Amino acid sequence: MRTADDEKMLAGLLSSVEIPKFVKVESVVRQPQIQNVRETVKAALENCPALKRILPGQQVAVTAGSREINHIGEILSAVGEAVRGRGATAFIVPAMGSHGGADARGQTEVLRHYGITEETVGMEIRSSMETVLLGKTPDGLEVYLDANAMRADHIIPVGRIKAHTDFSGPVESGLVKMLVIGLGKQQGASICHREGFPRMGDNLLKFVKVILEKAPVIFGVGIVENSVHEPALVEAVEAERILLREPELLSYSKSLMPRIPFDYLDLLIVQEAGKDISGAGMDPNVTGRSCVLGRRAPHAEKIAVFDLTDKSDGNSAGMGNADAITRKMYEKIDLMPVYVNGITCRDTEGIRIPAVLPNEELAIRFCLYTCIRRNACRDARVVWIKNTGDLSSFWISAPLLEEAEGNAELRVIRDERREWDACVF
Repeated sequence: MRTADDEKMLAGLLSSVEIPKFVKVESVVRQPQIQNVRETVKAALENCPALKRILPGQQVAVTAGSREINHIGEILSAVGEAVRGRGATAFIVPAMGSHGGADARGQTEVLRHYGITEETVGMEIRSSMETVLLGKTPDGLEVYLDANAMRADHIIPVGRIKAHTDFSGPVESGLVKMLVIGLGKQQGASICHREGFPRMGDNLLKFVKVILEKAPVIFGVGIVENSVHEPALVEAVEAERILLREPELLSYSKSLMPRIPFDYLDLLIVQEAGKDISGAGMDPNVTGRSCVLGRRAPHAEKIAVFDLTDKSDGNSAGMGNADAITRKMYEKIDLMPVYVNGITCRDTEGIRIPAVLPNEELAIRFCLYTCIRRNACRDARVVWIKNTGDLSSFWISAPLLEEAEGNAELRVIRDERREWDACVF
């Protein structure tokens, strides 16, 4: 809004909307969870025969990506410790495609946001956008890999295995994508995305076969998180088994994914979105909306996003999946990394800017007023989550209370119906 008068006029147009009151609920589903992360990683590495192929004096590149993985510092530190235990030197290579503004310093800064520094993980960080051409896929696409990683004697990809936001396949987000997209840097990632997300599942497999043949990948460390963003499994997978084991770990990961236990919502409110949470800012596997894959449960007619995480460094790519954002979020957006993301992924829809509303209240009113599936100006079906990585507790509108009480996976914290501005996480 340009002036206070404009905001007042907008408020008048939306004044017929009655924002429902909210009740807090929490998930009571028991999830598998690792209690001692460092010891679990240590045991996984000791049980991996490939670790013994690391020899004294060798250089080992360990990847670190651009997603916030719980306990990632401990995991990387344990990997570095195991490598040093073999008499070798471990170093970190940022593996995040074009993130960090497709800039070496920017990628180091992304890692710092996640607490990954040379001091915290005990390894040097070697960040560069330089790549080496490894070869071509059967259909002629060039395959590139980070030059620092290729100078090493061994490469250990470390990554979370989970459903991707915009494509489906035998492998999605995980060790394969860390090698192809992450270590491909902007150049390699852009080539793999050249044919768009509909071909990504096939292309990842074609690209990684070249990498596994030409690059010194020794084993990978796969992480599966539960629905509350805690590690449920850590496994060391030998390079020759990655294409066999990762699909199995992906299936397990999908079984643990957080899900919104309601359907046909009028509005889904996402308190915060961010690249640290999901490649799309908010995971379409949770929101049910993807510019590429379309709409599915919970079939929210409208989505409003209130804020962008600081760790995103202004990269709001994926915001095109929302209908409305707040001015507060809009003012945090840095269009350069957003456009770099869109260029690399060949995705122009996901980087579109939704309607920008002056504040949270008007964002809610705007979304409810513009619903056409049903009249949502009263008794609206609304779910309000902190972010798509944390559904341990969230708010629901009063019209959903009866459904919540009948759901054995939910517990109503208290039947105290609050005004929207009294809802906090």
